Amino acid sequence: MTFYKASKNRSQGRGSWSVIFRHPVRIDVSTGKAGRRVRRGLGTSSDVDADRMVDQLNHILSTPGLWEPTARTTALARFDERVVDIFYDGLEATEVDFAKLREQVLPLPDESEGYRRVLLLGTTGAGKTTVVRQILGTDPDTERFPSTSTAKTTVADTELITTDDQAYRAVVTFVPRDEVIDYLTENVSAAARAARREESDEKIRRCLLDHVNQRFRFSYVLGRGVSKVDDLDLADVDDDDDEADDINPDEYGAVDLATTDKVVTSAVVAVKAVVARYVGEITNELIGTGDGMQVLPEVAEADARDDERVLEELIEESLDRDLRQSDEFHAIVDSLVDEIEKRFAALDVGDLKRTRQGWPSTWSWESGDREVFIKAVARFSSNYAPLFGRLLTPLVNGIRVKGPFRPSWSSDPVRLVLVDGEGLGHTPKSVAALSAHVATQLRAVDAVLLVDNAKQPMQAAPVAALKSIVVAGEASKLHTLFTHFDQVEGDNLPTFGEREEHVMASVENVLNAIGDELSPSAERTLRHRFDEARYFVGGIHEPLSGRKRAGRRSIEQMNALLVALEHPEGTPDSGPSRPVLDAFALPLAVSAAAQSFHSRWRGLLGLKHNSEAPKEHWTRVKALSRRLAEGWRDEYDNLKPVADLSYQLQAQVYLLLQRPKRWTNGEPNDDEKQVALDSISSKLTSELVDLTRRRLRDEVRAGWQEAYLQSGPGSTFKRAQIIEHDIYSRGAPIPSVSASPDQNSFLRDVVGVVTTVVNECGGVLE
Repeated sequence: MTFYKASKNRSQGRGSWSVIFRHPVRIDVSTGKAGRRVRRGLGTSSDVDADRMVDQLNHILSTPGLWEPTARTTALARFDERVVDIFYDGLEATEVDFAKLREQVLPLPDESEGYRRVLLLGTTGAGKTTVVRQILGTDPDTERFPSTSTAKTTVADTELITTDDQAYRAVVTFVPRDEVIDYLTENVSAAARAARREESDEKIRRCLLDHVNQRFRFSYVLGRGVSKVDDLDLADVDDDDDEADDINPDEYGAVDLATTDKVVTSAVVAVKAVVARYVGEITNELIGTGDGMQVLPEVAEADARDDERVLEELIEESLDRDLRQSDEFHAIVDSLVDEIEKRFAALDVGDLKRTRQGWPSTWSWESGDREVFIKAVARFSSNYAPLFGRLLTPLVNGIRVKGPFRPSWSSDPVRLVLVDGEGLGHTPKSVAALSAHVATQLRAVDAVLLVDNAKQPMQAAPVAALKSIVVAGEASKLHTLFTHFDQVEGDNLPTFGEREEHVMASVENVLNAIGDELSPSAERTLRHRFDEARYFVGGIHEPLSGRKRAGRRSIEQMNALLVALEHPEGTPDSGPSRPVLDAFALPLAVSAAAQSFHSRWRGLLGLKHNSEAPKEHWTRVKALSRRLAEGWRDEYDNLKPVADLSYQLQAQVYLLLQRPKRWTNGEPNDDEKQVALDSISSKLTSELVDLTRRRLRDEVRAGWQEAYLQSGPGSTFKRAQIIEHDIYSRGAPIPSVSASPDQNSFLRDVVGVVTTVVNECGGVLE
């Protein structure tokens, strides 16, 4: 049994004390053993109070009988509540429901109140958030809400409620502290690799602040080293909103950017120093020393070009492992966390609530002044470059806004809840299915608006979205809006109709392919939705004007879209007939889904060549394993094992549903068939997502931890083997004739879910 000691700590420039200790029970994913490093604020600047609380914490650390979660009540009777909160935080796995937190402050209206909820999906840069601006009627120059750019902008769930009320209200929820620290840890590791490659200080700084997947851009919070707005070359900022206006950064709170700049600069220097100390030792360990340098077997087997690549990978991974165990490494992370927390202290409006450990949980505010309101909310949603160093945008995981928003081109009130989320991404190749989170959102909303770029329509991401929507049984909710229609040009496309036909030719190709893959019924359903609910707009990045023909046409299309969203066509009745499905075909469907899943992931892991799913870099696979080991994400960027398996199961069951043995109460017509089958598919979606989360995340957490721990020679291959054999083959094994217990369990779970849902919907499996 290992015993640890706590010590107080106070960063330069901070008045309050913090405590640092290794937790005797919580697992450190870097080692796979108990001893996770914890640093928390004590909430006092008094030496006496700090010493008292540290002494109390050391008493707990020296008493194993107090290490169980059940001992919390006993500890509360003896020690300061702050000390108890610090020690017992994280001992029990708890998943915070952030949507529920927002709901408690600002409830979402539903259909009973005359509202319809609309989920927006679209490729990054297609104009999804610009469409939201048009519906809200916010000015792109003076209000700039929500924020837009050509790159990934919307990275948190954004819920926007249009209302007749005169007051504007908002509630924001924040990413948990431990998750922020984990992302910063990955950033410092990336900065260390950049230092190892002798990159410039500016490159190291970028790695230190901006996460590689663009989700956590801490430069928004801490700045990019520019102390004056006038010094910023906006032409060089191609990934942020560069629309000029007269925003005064000083109105966004008192922030000492000069001090922050010194902290970040010191962090860059510290990264370079610690890398210089470690890298020589690591290199000597890996390749030996002296005249007769001994090369690793892995390197010897490769050709000269691969020798260098493999050696570099080994050095970088060993460096990453050793640095994460060093005090200098964590001191760098601590310094950045301290600067981030200062931004919350600079909030001068609204009600900021914190967790018992002192980290912000929600911020809410109400105002009757639209200009003041939007300026305040911008702090949590903007990506405007001159405000860098004052924004909290990357720390937000959800924002809900309600107010009397209305399109500038319409006099009619709008009663919608617009749900905007992260873009689908850019890729010319096959992509993963919709995330598990989005897949469950499909059922909760009343309409889905797919926003696509008419200039480059129906690339891989929107096609993947279409397939996910149809197999989820939600195609009847689909509306499609093609943006950038003014940029569809050609000598052979002189008229609106011919340009529309040009775009729809791409749609036609996609529908044919979906019909071949998912059945003629899927093609027919989607074709009907495109015939009934497709719209084309251009120039929507600016206020629309009816003075020009193109503006009038876009206004007409947007108005037609709003009418369709607010007043949908009635859903046909399913009639009395229900499908009778072949129970013996279900195991075959499960087997096909598992085979497709494993084939894709063997390619991604580099275990088998797959041109549709090429091998991912070891750092990305390791980042995925960390998220699942910690339990705070089930995906990393486009690596989505839970979503992939869930989609494959949905797709195979969808195909099974299209081939019923017969129908009870007589053969229904096509519309009745589709309604009956879609109701089953819709209910199955959330059930299968829950099942795959349990089997690929919760029940195999130890496997993900073991995968993350791999380091040193051959670790990339070992990690891939663990993921494939100990996680995927256990959580989603391919059923076979000689079934193992895992195969029986997986098949039984899926069959049980499908059987239950089919029976609840009035169908039969026989």
